[in-house]
Parts: sequence; C-alpha cells; structure tokens
Amino acid sequence: MLSVGGLSGPIGRACLLVGIIGAFFGLFAAVSGTRQSDEKVMRLVPRFAYLSCAAAIAAFAAMEWGMITRDFSLAYVQKVGSYSTPALYNFTAVWSALEGSILLWLLVLACLTVGIVVKYRTRLNDPMVGWALATMNIVMLFFFVLTLGPANPFKLGAPGVLDGPGPNPLLQNHILVVFHPPILYLGYVGMTVPFAFAIGALITGRVGEGWLVETRRWALFSWGFLTFGIILGSWWSYEVLGWSGVWAWDPVENASFIPWLTATAYIHSVLVQERRGMLRVWNLSLLISTFSLTILGTFLTRSGILNSVHAFSDSDIGPFLLTFFAIIVVVSVALIGWRGDKLRAPGTIDSPLSREGAFLANNVIFSVFAFVVLLGTVFPLIVEALQDRQLVVGEPFFDTLAVPAGLTLLFLMCIAPVLPWRKASGELLSQRLFWPAWAGIAALALSVVLGATGINPLLTFTLGGFAGGAALRQLVLATRRQGMRGLVGRANGGMVVHIGVILISVALAASNSYTHSQELTLKKGVVASFGGHTFELMGFEQSADDRRSVMSAVVKVDGAQSYAPAISKFTSMGMNIGTPSVKSTLTKDIYITLEPPVKPTSDSAKIKVFIKPMIMWLWIGGGLMGIGTLLSAFPGSRRRPTDPTSAPIGVSV
Repeated sequence: MLSVGGLSGPIGRACLLVGIIGAFFGLFAAVSGTRQSDEKVMRLVPRFAYLSCAAAIAAFAAMEWGMITRDFSLAYVQKVGSYSTPALYNFTAVWSALEGSILLWLLVLACLTVGIVVKYRTRLNDPMVGWALATMNIVMLFFFVLTLGPANPFKLGAPGVLDGPGPNPLLQNHILVVFHPPILYLGYVGMTVPFAFAIGALITGRVGEGWLVETRRWALFSWGFLTFGIILGSWWSYEVLGWSGVWAWDPVENASFIPWLTATAYIHSVLVQERRGMLRVWNLSLLISTFSLTILGTFLTRSGILNSVHAFSDSDIGPFLLTFFAIIVVVSVALIGWRGDKLRAPGTIDSPLSREGAFLANNVIFSVFAFVVLLGTVFPLIVEALQDRQLVVGEPFFDTLAVPAGLTLLFLMCIAPVLPWRKASGELLSQRLFWPAWAGIAALALSVVLGATGINPLLTFTLGGFAGGAALRQLVLATRRQGMRGLVGRANGGMVVHIGVILISVALAASNSYTHSQELTLKKGVVASFGGHTFELMGFEQSADDRRSVMSAVVKVDGAQSYAPAISKFTSMGMNIGTPSVKSTLTKDIYITLEPPVKPTSDSAKIKVFIKPMIMWLWIGGGLMGIGTLLSAFPGSRRRPTDPTSAPIGVSV
C-alpha cells in the first residue's frame, strides 16, 4: 500500500521501465539498421533515444519531487530526506547517496545520447555512427537496468516513517555540493562518447584519423568538466573538512584522478595521430582505459568496499559494475587484436628530440602514473580478498610517486612546446629555449630571495618558470601573428591550460612545503602571536534550528579581520562537524579551526591556525585550465587528418 501522497515511487519506476524499453529497441534498431544499411530502421534510433532521455528526465524529476514533498514512502527519502533540511540541500540530497547518484549518472548519459543523435542526424547511415549509437545504447541499457534493479531509488521503505536524518552533514555544509558532483559526472559520463566512437571505428575498421575528428570536442569538453570537477572537489575538501589540505590521496579521490590521467594522455597523444598518423593503438587503448576506469571508479565509490569520507554505504551493485567492467575490457581488447593489421601506423618517430617523441614520453609518464595510483588504490582490496587482512596504502606511497612524476611532466612542458615535428636541431632548440630558460633561472632566483628552501620545491619553481616561459613564448608569437585571435585554437588554448597546470603545481609545492600550523589556546583580552600574526578571542556566538546547533568562536586576527571557526552538531545524527574559517589573499591563507571541547561560558578557546602560502593560485590555475579548454575547442589553424582512409570532416565513407 502506498503512503499518503506517495506517487513518486510508481511514476519513477514506470519511467525507468520505459527507459529500458527505449534503450533496448534503440540498441536493436542501431545494430539492425547498421548491419543491413537500412535507413528506415536507422531513423528509429533517434526516436528511441528521445524516449529514453525523456524517461530519464522524468525519473529524475520524480525523485526530486519525492524529495521536495518529503515522500517518506520511499526508502531513499527515508535515508537522506528530512523536514529540517534546507531547500537547497534537500534538492542536492538526490545525488547525496548511492541510488540517487546512479540516477544522476543515467540522466547525464541519456542526454549525451540525444546529443549524438542530434549532431549526427544527417549521418545515421554512416556505419561508424551507427555502431557508436549502439554502444551508447548498451551502456544506457545497463544503467537503466542497474537503476531499476539493485540501485533503485524508488523502492518502498518501511511503513509509518514520518521523517528522516537528512543527507550526510558533510554534504549539507557548503554550496559546492550543488556544483561538484554534477560537473564531475559530466566529465566522467562524457567519456562514454569518444569511447563509443572508438568502438565504432574498431568494428568498421576505420581506425585511421577520421574518428578522432568526430570525437575531438566531445573528449575535450569531457576532460574539461572532469578537470573542473576535481578542482571543485579539492576546494570543497579545503573549505569543509577542516584539515587545511586539498588532496589526501583518498581512494575515492583517486577514482576520479586515474581516468583523468589517462584522458590527459589521450588529449596529448591524439595530436600525434592527427598530424603523423602514429600512436593509433595508444589512442584507442587510452580511450578504452579511460572509460573502463570510470566504470571501475563507480564500482570503487558506489559498492561500499572502500572506507572513505566520500564513499557510500554497502550495496548490491558491486558485482554488476565489476562484471560490466570486465566485459568492456575483454571486448575492447579483442577488437583491438582483431584490427591489429589496420592499426599499424604509416609513420615512425624520426627522433626522440621531436614533438611526437615528447608526446610519447608524456604518454608513458601519464600511463605509469595512472597504473601505480590504481595499484595503490586497489591493492588493499586485493590483500583483503586473498589474505583476509587489512592493509592501508597511505599518502607517503603516493607522494613518493607523484613528486618525480610531476617534475618529469613539468620538464616535458618546458621543451615540448618548442619542439618541431619530426626532428629538432641543436641550433633550433637553443634559439627557442633561450628565453624560457632565463624565465626558469629568474624563477629560481626569486624563490631563493623569498626564502624558499628544499630541493623539490626549488626544482618545481625552476621548472615552473621554465615551462611558463615556453608557454608564454608560444602565446606571444601567436598574438604577434594574428592578434588576440591567435589565442583561439587547440595549440594555443593548450598553452593556457599549461599555464594553469604550472600555477597549480607551484601552489601545491609551496603550500605542501611551507605550511606552518600551531594550536593556540586563546583567552579573552589576551593577544597570542603566531607566524607574524596576532590572534585574540572576542567571544562566542551560538545559533540553533531544527537541523543543527552551531557554536562559533569569534577570533580577531591582526586586530582587524574577524574569523568565526565553528563546530556544528547535527541533531538527527548526533554528529559534530567542524567548519573552518578561511581568509585568502594572493600570497597566503590564514586558516583557523575550532578545537573541541567548546564551553560557551568559558573565557578561553582552543584553535588551530594554519598559515598556507599561495593557495589562491590553485583556484586561479583551475580557472585558467577551464578558459584554455574553451579556447582549445574553437577552430584555429588546424591540419586535416593525414590518413586517406579516414572520413573527412562531415563526410561519410
């Protein structure tokens, strides 16, 4: 029997069933129409895509309606809904736990499928497009079945439940929860599109450069959203968790970072195939790896097998995701083996001192980096499964890997932009590296003058200056030739992305190496000093509502700025959540947390102060990466694919 007003459940389940029907018949029509070259059947594919997308949108809307109306007939609303949750966080509660997050994944995937049929509506008779749409429908069908089955958010809950605990307190403590998950999903799920075209290229045998042209912007924007989502996640971690860091090598953080590494390698490697017809197996392997790793990442984050501040509770979807991951890998590897003869590159690398040589080295570093991070993430699970004992792979392991890998990649960023294709002479390199080298020397000198010490930070600052000089040289030359229009296009947009990466690298090196922290016990009327700043306790502020009670300490820093670090107790869960107070400048952040216990009647409070240099440049660098991605997406001066067997832009073969 339905609870009063419990219409969200039956409507949502009906929508998911319609979506399964649409995805199934869309798959059938795509395969049948492509194999028989039947245009009439292929014209049905967009209709089924629209049907599945409408079903996904309606199901998501039904879930939101159930959350907004507090439909406690649903088990999911019982788990994450509450009358005391503010409207904003009640809206985001839909993706705050397992079932709703899979529903969000499905919504993004269905919309992307419609995007493909709209873009290629005049080319549905192209076999590569047909097989790509078939692949998209297979993935969509899997997620519809997963959502209607073990990850169903519309299951009925226990009768008589009149209220719930609300979402995890950490997910109702900062505005970024509205943006971080959806943007990350746009990147995560967006990688399905280039993967689908890669499968289409392998099935049709058109493994030249034509399929790259079809997917260039899809891959670029997916990478951009994934990048921006990771940056926002780091910002959320910094602002909410109270540990003053931005990246902890948490297993769920790694689950988004690993496919980002392989996708970044692909974004670079594809340039070599388009220009020289080389690295075909690399590019297909990188795309397949990226998509496979998004499925594996979903398994790690949604199956409940990992202990993480980000991970969800135990669920039954783990075997489904792991099986789907295995099928993707086996089928993809089999297709690459089947097309082995056609994947032989027509060109070879003439010299290691060439742009294609630098990109190959870039591929190797990114791929090894991704493999080792993956190994460190899943190794404890393997040990637990085989030996029934728990093992922790912590930050020292990942940091030991990340520092040399990061420095090597920075070095490649120094020289790759100035290298020509095919082969570079010593005289040419000396001319092109002159000013970038001086920029690196200047960066080192400035760092030493400002008091920087330590081999790794100084190397980072030097290589950062060098790489920044190389990127700026490229941009200056482009603007000299074409004015500001010269910034538009993949090569120069990529240089803007490089500058963003350099800023992030330098900021991370500075903040990780030169952060100072101290616990201070403040008393009213007594000024304490630390790190060249003064701190004075002005008093306490209390507030409470149905959701939580908040205790803040008002701290005046340097006699002017007021900070208000707080501890919130969420009534329904009995959890104490600390909220840091942060003030940022271009040179450093002052980051203050309130340490328990807190007695409002006391005249003292214990705080922890972090002085963190250059944090602001992390977010500035992330913004530049986003701008560079947009610039890269617009057409600049670009060569057409070189392989005569590839489809020219906009033409079927």
